[in-house]
Amino acid sequence: MFGIPDLIALVISAFIILPVVVFLRQSGYLLMSMILGVKNPRLTVGSGPRIIKIGVFDIRKYYHLYSWFSYDSLKRQGKLAYIALYASPILLNTVVAITLNAMVANGMFEERATFFNRFVFYAFYFVLFDVIPMKTANGMPNNGLIIYEMLRYGKRTDFNNEPFLPSTSEVEEQYAEDVEKMEELKEHQKEQVEQERKNDNISRAEEKDQKEEIEEDKQESKENLEEIKDQRQDQLEEYEDNIPK
Repeated sequence: MFGIPDLIALVISAFIILPVVVFLRQSGYLLMSMILGVKNPRLTVGSGPRIIKIGVFDIRKYYHLYSWFSYDSLKRQGKLAYIALYASPILLNTVVAITLNAMVANGMFEERATFFNRFVFYAFYFVLFDVIPMKTANGMPNNGLIIYEMLRYGKRTDFNNEPFLPSTSEVEEQYAEDVEKMEELKEHQKEQVEQERKNDNISRAEEKDQKEEIEEDKQESKENLEEIKDQRQDQLEEYEDNIPK
């Protein structure tokens, strides 16, 4: 039965282990790019609006399960360089997973064994889907398929017009466009809210005027009734005075 401990484990896995494993995977690209030499590298952590950019690290507002690496060009060209780059996240996750697994097996982290076992599980999970050659859900080749095509044909083979690892410059331009669109949308929404408030104020003013008119009509009707009542009273008194006694 799914209980509170399972819920806690799920939260830890979803909000701590998985994001860290994804970040670790992308860090493999970064470490290998430093060895190979790349132009304009960037490791983005999260998605949405940018919080801060420090060196190669681009920190976004929504971090969950989203980290990715981008660069403009490799300084060391060649099949081995590209294979090393695309194999780097596989190698890093594998090394970390095997190391943690060995440490847990030898009695280390006994109080946190469950946490690290899950960490090892998810690390191997990403390794599995990186190693087996396949296309991803959006039609892009995974690292295993890219490496396979490089080994088979002796050159880089992409199945899409865009490269598997995006260009930092293009991503930055796209981000600037997205931010501009977001600002335009916010401005448009702000104008709509102001217009609605203006219309609401007009409606309230009209309603107030209508209420004032109703009150004036009521007061006028009341005054007319009082006047009619006074006239009838005067007529009655005049009639009583003319009655023969």
